[in-house]
Amino acid sequence: MAKFEVYKDKAGEFRWRFVATNGRIIAVSSEGYKSKNHCTHGIDLILTEGKKAPVEDIKK
Repeated sequence: MAKFEVYKDKAGEFRWRFVATNGRIIAVSSEGYKSKNHCTHGIDLILTEGKKAPVEDIKK
């Protein structure tokens, strides 16, 4: 089963990573969070807002 993992980085900030069923990390937080609560709130935003987000094809 895919999962989010919350961990502390070397600077002592909380970060998340999304791990696929096969164990590969397929997404990571772009910032560190001062508290675990703020980190899990970031995960909640992805779960709720991601369902509504369109996929945009950006051509260069």
